[in-house]
Amino acid sequence: MVLYLCGFMPALSFSLHKTDTQTAARAGTITTGHGTIETPIFMPVGTIGSVKALSQQQLKTEVDPHIILGNTYHLYLRPGMDTMEAAGGLHQFMNWERPILTDSGGFQVFSLAANRKINEEGVLFQSHIDGSKHLFTPERVMDIQRTIGADIIMAFDECPPANSEYKYAQNSMKLTHRWLDRCVHHFDSTPDQYGHTQNLFPIVQGAVFHDLRKASCEHIASKNATGNAIGGLSVGEPEQVMYEICQLCCEHLPESKPRYLMGVGTPWNILECIALGIDMFDCVMPTRNGRNAMLFTTKGVINIDNKKWERDFSPIDEGLDCTTSQYYNKAYVRHLFKAGEILGLTIASIQNLSFYMWLVKEARRHIIQGDFASWKADLLPVIKTRL
Repeated sequence: MVLYLCGFMPALSFSLHKTDTQTAARAGTITTGHGTIETPIFMPVGTIGSVKALSQQQLKTEVDPHIILGNTYHLYLRPGMDTMEAAGGLHQFMNWERPILTDSGGFQVFSLAANRKINEEGVLFQSHIDGSKHLFTPERVMDIQRTIGADIIMAFDECPPANSEYKYAQNSMKLTHRWLDRCVHHFDSTPDQYGHTQNLFPIVQGAVFHDLRKASCEHIASKNATGNAIGGLSVGEPEQVMYEICQLCCEHLPESKPRYLMGVGTPWNILECIALGIDMFDCVMPTRNGRNAMLFTTKGVINIDNKKWERDFSPIDEGLDCTTSQYYNKAYVRHLFKAGEILGLTIASIQNLSFYMWLVKEARRHIIQGDFASWKADLLPVIKTRL
């Protein structure tokens, strides 16, 4: 069923094709104005309109993601909204015709804690670039994301630290809910930009407390948005706690809407959370770790800096149907890192993103095929192996 927001243009739609019989893993399709997204999906992070170390051509031909992610806070500061609007939005600015999701800046409320002040109105940030001060309110964040032109817009929220005490987490969740109400009201009273429908996703918060997470899921679900997100995980809590919260949220969020787990994580985190019912993921790990000489492969994890690869002339990863993974050998990539050559960062980033895309595509294939649980059990120890 296609859902509708304000106006006459169809909003984001989600079709659920298959649910695994032994787990809660799902295979579906999200349809947006810029194309379809097969789920489960991993979204490469292009914080400032660029997936680090890759051109858009490399991203399309080598990695082939269905959707990428940009960041409201960073794009607002640079290049700025005047430039963004003059360009016709981020799709035109970076020449990317596929879907884009924008994070609202809520994570920066957590990560830039030393440079911000929170109150009921919003968050006052001090720019990490020039020290200037900027007030982000829920209404302003909706306007900024409208101007960026994302297909999926995230609500403005506070992401509390994993070690938050109950009272802080509760107050933070309630603030996030009040901000969400303002986001929804302003979003519904403003038009889509650039000729395509934009969609608002609320975000579940509540730290590691089960009753808060359940209450937050219920509040978020009441908004009947086209999709829902789970935030505030992978911020320092133990993996098992993350899985418990993720499972609880999936049990209390609508089955008929896509579920997006924000900022997670390792390949094994992603597999475990797919099994719990998550449809969408993003994380800086594949590109960040790649730039620091860690390669994720179908045979395990490689630290390409290690001397053991000095004369290993085998391809990076023969298990991937990716030109870069099979064209370059391990010894050469190690040499590039040792020599400080930028090409090494590009090769490693392509390898890791290609692996992540392979992982979610294979998960989808096995969900549809009906053997996801056994495939996952066999694969997990392999991809965790340190080679």
